[in-house]
Amino acid sequence: MTGEPVLRLRGVSKRFGAVQALSDIDLDVAAGEVVALVGDNGAGKSTLVKVIAGVGPPDTGEIRWEGRPVTIGSPAAAQSLGVATVYQDLALCDNLDVVANLFLGRELQRVGVLDEVAMERRSRDLLDTLSIKIPSVRIPVASLSGGQRQTVAISRSLLGEPKIVILDEPTAALGVEQTAQVLDLVERLRDRNLGVILISHNMVDVKAVADRVAVLRLGRNNGFFDARTTSQEQLVAAITGATDNAVTRRQARGTGEADR
Repeated sequence: MTGEPVLRLRGVSKRFGAVQALSDIDLDVAAGEVVALVGDNGAGKSTLVKVIAGVGPPDTGEIRWEGRPVTIGSPAAAQSLGVATVYQDLALCDNLDVVANLFLGRELQRVGVLDEVAMERRSRDLLDTLSIKIPSVRIPVASLSGGQRQTVAISRSLLGEPKIVILDEPTAALGVEQTAQVLDLVERLRDRNLGVILISHNMVDVKAVADRVAVLRLGRNNGFFDARTTSQEQLVAAITGATDNAVTRRQARGTGEADR
């Protein structure tokens, strides 16, 4: 990573009553970079995402946006900076078509009337730019596959022209082909010079698209890794906090058999 990151967190902490959810978290995200945020359940990933998205401001620490200190006190403040978040539940309306979902809450109007032509044109242009294949922008979202629904949700986040996109488990519960579609879209976001924070439990997906991996463990940083040169076993060891686990033992057995 070169130059000033778009997003920089230093010493971010967050407490809920007696529970210390985050302790002195550091994180950098640059333009055109995919940073995977990984960790076991309870590691603090969701809390950190909410801090960045303005849902739960930190108790202490500093957040810098393009080099200047900022306070992200609400989701609206995050969006105005250029942070877009796609949560795991997608928040799509199944009974509405693709166009209506893309512009939900920010519909285009002309002389006090919805400008359906302009919204449909812009929807087609956006989906074409991202190489997203959908039968029609006028079919209900309920009729789309899981992968197509995920790409619609991600596309909707781009209408505000963000600089950082947070994707919360975008491939969870998807099949192989649908997962490949979503991962291709993540790479296209990077090609558009956007910073991407990818939350995932799937190390195969992480290795496929991430540039760097930030590991959280028990609410603290537990290492930053180059996704290209770090093995899945090393990532699992950082996530679990132990070098002796089923994954590393299986790898050791495989290495021993190969040496014989």
